[in-house]
Amino acid sequence: MRRVLTAFAAAVFATPLAAQAPVVPAPLPPLIPWSGASERLIVPAADPWVTHAERAGFATTPDYAQTRAWLDRLVAASPLLKLEVFGRTPQGRELYAIRASKPGPARKPLLVAQAGIHAGEIDGKDAGMMLLRDIALRGKDRLLNNADLVFVPIFNADGHERSAATNRPNQRGPDNQGWRTTAQNLNLNRDYLKGDTPEMRAMRAYLNRLDPTLILDLHVSDGVDYEYDITFTFPGWMGSPSHSPAIGGWLDAHYRPAITAALAKAGHVPGLYVEAIDPRNLAKGATLSPDQPRYSTGYGELARQPTVLVETHSLKPYRQRVLGTYILVEESLRLLGAKGAGLGQAIAQDRASRPSTSVLTWKPLDKPLFTIRNFRGVAQDTYRSAASGRDEVRWLGRRASFDLPVYIAQPDFVATLPAAWWVPATKPEVIDLLKLHGIAFEQIAAPRTVTLDMVRLSGPKLGAANEGHVPLSAAAYVHAPRTETYPAGSVRVPSDQPLGLLAAAMLEPESPDSLLAWNFYPEILQRTEYMEGYVIAPLADAMLEANPNLRAEFEAKLAADPKFAADGNARLAWFYERTPYYDARFLLYPVGRELKP
Repeated sequence: MRRVLTAFAAAVFATPLAAQAPVVPAPLPPLIPWSGASERLIVPAADPWVTHAERAGFATTPDYAQTRAWLDRLVAASPLLKLEVFGRTPQGRELYAIRASKPGPARKPLLVAQAGIHAGEIDGKDAGMMLLRDIALRGKDRLLNNADLVFVPIFNADGHERSAATNRPNQRGPDNQGWRTTAQNLNLNRDYLKGDTPEMRAMRAYLNRLDPTLILDLHVSDGVDYEYDITFTFPGWMGSPSHSPAIGGWLDAHYRPAITAALAKAGHVPGLYVEAIDPRNLAKGATLSPDQPRYSTGYGELARQPTVLVETHSLKPYRQRVLGTYILVEESLRLLGAKGAGLGQAIAQDRASRPSTSVLTWKPLDKPLFTIRNFRGVAQDTYRSAASGRDEVRWLGRRASFDLPVYIAQPDFVATLPAAWWVPATKPEVIDLLKLHGIAFEQIAAPRTVTLDMVRLSGPKLGAANEGHVPLSAAAYVHAPRTETYPAGSVRVPSDQPLGLLAAAMLEPESPDSLLAWNFYPEILQRTEYMEGYVIAPLADAMLEANPNLRAEFEAKLAADPKFAADGNARLAWFYERTPYYDARFLLYPVGRELKP
């Protein structure tokens, strides 16, 4: 290993920064040997329908044009397949899906398998191409007897074409890996709720038209080493919290055991996708906490769209990961055909529910929800790094089992939902997002005056740039009744609707993924009018003379805050805020909350 590292370092420093990747691969941990029944899915290189990845021995993956050409040829060869274009990227590439279906009932369960949202994590694309071939031409068309499949091979198409061997040094293949973010440097798997990207807006509109029974979001994990090669998760796993409890319960009772059994039968090692409390010592435990709606699973449970996050393990060979993904998608389609009606009933049950509260933030729970007995880990030790000046983890490539406690979160801030939210016509971009997500609202044709609970920010602070925004990093939210006149074109968004929780995540001020938190309202942070010192100073003196309570408050402020006491402008501003001349809309969140009677 030492010689490999030395060769790697020499290659890195011999290569100009702008050049191609070093010849020597990044020094990844040693492998545990693997073989499984799923290897029989691979066709010979001479097969007329061999995929690019199979022909290359899974060393490489096809680019956008090669993928599209192969799928176009497959669609032309089979009446079971149809290509559907649903959008276009900023660089002009078509976003498309392959629909696989047979004639049958008007409404069969529908599985959507979405690959390449992070374009370097492209296992799902090559697995889906193999599965579509076997459905269309190799006798697996029976999978379509009672369910349909929509396969999105490359969601982040622009990032897919920013391909290099150096994009994901923590991942074992393929040699050409796409980029995580889009051409606009935005992460699609942070964009489900805020909908900044044309890719996500196109996908949301497409999924709303399809109304799928189940969505698979296909990824590759980073992080710690363990023996599991195909991991997955969803809200409701083993009783973990879920905003859609009927959906979560069905997935836990039916989906989890079926997928686990199918993968194990094919020779894979399936397990829960775990997030380590301490990546340097996995034995301390893992967390299984609710996702925010910026992510697919967090969005899916609020939108009542069952969504499973699939994370193949980055340190396993690409061949092994692709084959495991094939098995998972195939079994998901088989399960929907056999038991999809039950999942449909769970969806209907959650969509019919009208919760009066919503958990917006969570805090850690001290007790584990469950413990994974004999967790299939990988042995590790540590070595002293001259570069970091500390002990670093080194994975040893041999099995090590231990019990892994899994912790969940408990509710922290619970919002009591209002009867409705009012969004002014002056925020058309927010109204457009409501439309995009399919959230119901009433648009008023004439001005309307209403008394609402409204929020004014106190002490707002901006965080670092994130996903094209400069979000609020901190603020206090001061609620107070206020009479407000909303102009024509404003909308009233009732909470009594199937997507009431999704609306709450978007519009409740305390929601960590709200549009307010993402700073969609930067205009409220700016104060435009002011009072000159020659006006406010004598007025402030008069206020002190006329109001003993104000004088006492001012003197307490002077005593408690020496910096304030020494700043004449700050002192006068303090009085200005307490005059009728002050901007009444400064820091006022313009979305009002209509309380229930």
